[in-house]
Amino acid sequence: MPLSYNQYTLEKIESVLKTQGYRVRYEKGNFKTAACLLQSSRIVVVNKFSTLESKINSLVDLLQQIPLDESLLEEKQRQFLSNLKQTALQL
Repeated sequence: MPLSYNQYTLEKIESVLKTQGYRVRYEKGNFKTAACLLQSSRIVVVNKFSTLESKINSLVDLLQQIPLDESLLEEKQRQFLSNLKQTALQL
């Protein structure tokens, strides 16, 4: 299933991160990617001037890099995460 680049997808990704104890903030910044992770504080900073597609891709990349406790996720979030992983494998 291809990844939809819309606000709803972005909100679902944010929801998964929030469930894992991360805060997502949108700020202007001069970092090279659309998002960065502040490890010690569990804060994800997203460049608010990036395109929606770039924000989603960056957050999906972060989701694949951080350890996730899937027991904290609701069933719909688990399915969404599974779809994200399959989409990433196809890319």
